[in-house]
Amino acid sequence: MSAPGGPAPRPVRRIATDRIELHGLRVVGTHGALDEERRRAQPFEVDVVVEADLSEARRSDRLADTIDYGALADAAAREVGGAHADLLERLADRVAGAVLAAAGPRAGSATVTVRKLRPPVPFDLAWAGVTVTHRRRD
Repeated sequence: MSAPGGPAPRPVRRIATDRIELHGLRVVGTHGALDEERRRAQPFEVDVVVEADLSEARRSDRLADTIDYGALADAAAREVGGAHADLLERLADRVAGAVLAAAGPRAGSATVTVRKLRPPVPFDLAWAGVTVTHRRRD
């Protein structure tokens, strides 16, 4: 509360914290720096988190007012099943860009984790992964 004659209080700016999440999308691809990884397809697992303002969808209960998570899964699967990337960093970057584009203008960011489920290391390792976030520029 400001004193009489003092500055007026600033209006509260609402920041969207809604999230659409997809976990455990499995897609076969040929990514990796080793020759064997280029020749033989292997399983990858993808998690997607899209932050967006979903207030309209919460009010309306209409699919047209939200982000279609089927379109997000399709965008991620196309990238993982598509062109080769030597590095998980590059693949995760491509997936995050495709997911953010598929999410449309409602989305503020897309965070994507890509896991290689059979990493070529001489250890008992469940997976190796990379997480990348793309943010929409205003």
